[in-house]
Amino acid sequence: MSIRAVLWDIDDTIFDYSRADLTGMRDHLTAEGLVDGFDSVDQALCRWQELTTIHWRRFEAGGVDFQEQRRERVRDFLAAPRLTGAEADAWFERYIAHYEAAWELFPDAVPVLDMLASDYRHAVLSNSSIHNQDRKLRVLGVRDRFEAVVCAAELGVAKPAAEAFHAGCAALGLAPGEVVYVGDQPDIDARGAAEAGLTGVWLDRADAGGRPELTRITDLHQLPALLRRDTRFGAPDTFG
Repeated sequence: MSIRAVLWDIDDTIFDYSRADLTGMRDHLTAEGLVDGFDSVDQALCRWQELTTIHWRRFEAGGVDFQEQRRERVRDFLAAPRLTGAEADAWFERYIAHYEAAWELFPDAVPVLDMLASDYRHAVLSNSSIHNQDRKLRVLGVRDRFEAVVCAAELGVAKPAAEAFHAGCAALGLAPGEVVYVGDQPDIDARGAAEAGLTGVWLDRADAGGRPELTRITDLHQLPALLRRDTRFGAPDTFG
């Protein structure tokens, strides 16, 4: 069965989420007058990232809904457990304004989407919400590249659950064996996709390596050749 479509992750795959998050939080902390509450801006940023990971994993595991994981991040970061939902939401929205000002696609995203446009169909599967991700793709100018945007907050199930990947395939009307999933997380994205019957590709931009069982690329420019040789890829450590 040949590959007919690419199902994409967004954050830290085509969109430079980590840089935007750090830049946005740095600007937000300064605007909120919170820098003095930490030894350094870097310490504050590390704490925010730590809490983002903790609460995002709770959301992915189904332990909390999308909006509440945001509120809990804010409460923990400010050490303010009594903060109301409305107060936490307002704080987060002020952060979002700084975060969005730093939005950028990775330089390889549009060129590779262009290279693949005539031969493969495209959709998105994200562990976020449709409100966030549809708007993000529109602001970044690439929403029209994707037939569908499928998100965990609306599905009620998140990657790496097979049901999430199958929902992405269903949005394309294709069998899992006809779809490749590309994402930056080796387990949540590449391994999860493979276990769901798709072909998983780990986009390892940091060239961390160490997962020889996964198909791995370090730059999206490597993806077209990988797809076009289409033998279901096997399981090379990296594409060279």
